[in-house]
Amino acid sequence: MASKRDYYEVLGVSKGASADEIKKAYRKAALKYHPDKNPGDKAAEESFKEAAEAYDVLSNPEKKARYDQFGHAGPQMGGFGGGGGAYSSQGGFTMEDIFRNFGDIFGGHFGGGGGFEDDFGGMYGFGGGQRRTVNRGSDLRVKVKLTLKEIVHGTTKKLKITKLVPCDKCGGTGAKDKDSYKTCPTCNGSGVETRTVNTIFGRTQTTQVCHQCGGSGKIITANCDKCGGEGTLKAQEVVEIRIPAGVGEGMQLTVSGKGNAARHGGVSGDLLVIIEEERSAELHRDGLDLLYNLNISVPTAILGGSAEVPTVDGRAKITIEAGTLAGKVLRLKGKGVPEVNGYRVGDLLVVIDIAVPGKLTAEERKLVEELGRKPAFSKATSAGSQNIFDRMRSFFR
Repeated sequence: MASKRDYYEVLGVSKGASADEIKKAYRKAALKYHPDKNPGDKAAEESFKEAAEAYDVLSNPEKKARYDQFGHAGPQMGGFGGGGGAYSSQGGFTMEDIFRNFGDIFGGHFGGGGGFEDDFGGMYGFGGGQRRTVNRGSDLRVKVKLTLKEIVHGTTKKLKITKLVPCDKCGGTGAKDKDSYKTCPTCNGSGVETRTVNTIFGRTQTTQVCHQCGGSGKIITANCDKCGGEGTLKAQEVVEIRIPAGVGEGMQLTVSGKGNAARHGGVSGDLLVIIEEERSAELHRDGLDLLYNLNISVPTAILGGSAEVPTVDGRAKITIEAGTLAGKVLRLKGKGVPEVNGYRVGDLLVVIDIAVPGKLTAEERKLVEELGRKPAFSKATSAGSQNIFDRMRSFFR
C-alpha cells in the first residue's frame, strides 16, 4: 500500500495557512490536474483526486485539527470516519464528493451558470451542456472483532465480502457491445435537463440530472445478456485491510472503492469496517492504559515479596514492597495501548488488593489473636501519606 503524501504538501501550503489560502491552493491544483484538461493522463487524475482529498480535510476545522494531531488516521476518528466526508484509510476520494467540493469552492453548481463557468467560459467540461454525473455504488458495512493483542500491535485482516462487482462480460456498462447505445433524446447527450419555471420573483432556470439516462447522455439499446443491463453481478471478494494499532470499540475504518459496484459503470462504494473489542479475561482497557487487579496474601502485604502479572505479550514479574496497602497502584510504563498514529503509549496499572481469609482453623485463629496482642498489630496503623485521597491521586498521576 503506497504511503500518503502530507496534505499540506499536496496543496503546497504551510501548516499555518489560512482557510482562504487553502481554498486558493485547491482551486489552483484542481484546475491544473482536472481530467478534462488532461485527457488520458492517469497521473493527473490521481493528483486531482489527491488534491480533493487534501482539501476535504484541511478545509474542515475539526478534521484539520485531528489531522494535525494524529496524522492521516485522524480524520477517520470520532467514530473513525463516522463524521462524514469521503476520507479513506486506503486513499481515494469519490468523484461525487469531488464534484460537491468543486461546487463549494467555485460557487454554484456545475453547468448551472456563475462561479466556475463564468470565470472560465465553461471549459473543462463543466459548461452548460457538458456536465456528466458519475454513478456511485452503495457502501457496505462489516464488523470486525479484535483481541487486545491485535489492538495493541495492529493487524491485517482478510474479509470475504459478498458484494456487487462489475459484470465481466460487458465491463460494467450493461450494454451488449460498444455499438449498443444511442444519444438520449431527452437531454440530447448532455446528461442534464434544464427547465425554466415562472415564479412570483420572475423566471428561474434550474438544471438537474436527466431522468431518462441518469446523467450519462446515452441510452442502452441492447442489454448485456449476462447481467441483464445492470452492469453488475453478485460475487464474493476477499478484501485485505490493515488495522492500525490503538483502535477502539466503535471506531470505523473506510476502505475506499471496496463497496458495491455502480450500475452502468462509475465509482464503487466504500467498505466501512466497524471495530469491536473482544474482552480480555484478565486485563481491562481504560483509554490508553490497561488495568489489572492483583490479589496478594496478608503475609505478602506485610513482609513484601514478588508476583507475576499478565501483560498483552505474556507475563511480567513485579516486586511487592513490605507494608503494601490495599488500593496501591503499581505502574508498568509502556505496557498499555499505543495512540492511533501518535507517539504516546499507555501503561499497565496493577491495583493491589489484599485477600483476607474468611474462615480460620482453631490454630490459625490462635496465631492471629497472638499477633493482635503485639504492639505492631494492637491498633490500626495510620496510612500517613497513603490515605485514600493520596492513593486516588497516585492512580490518576
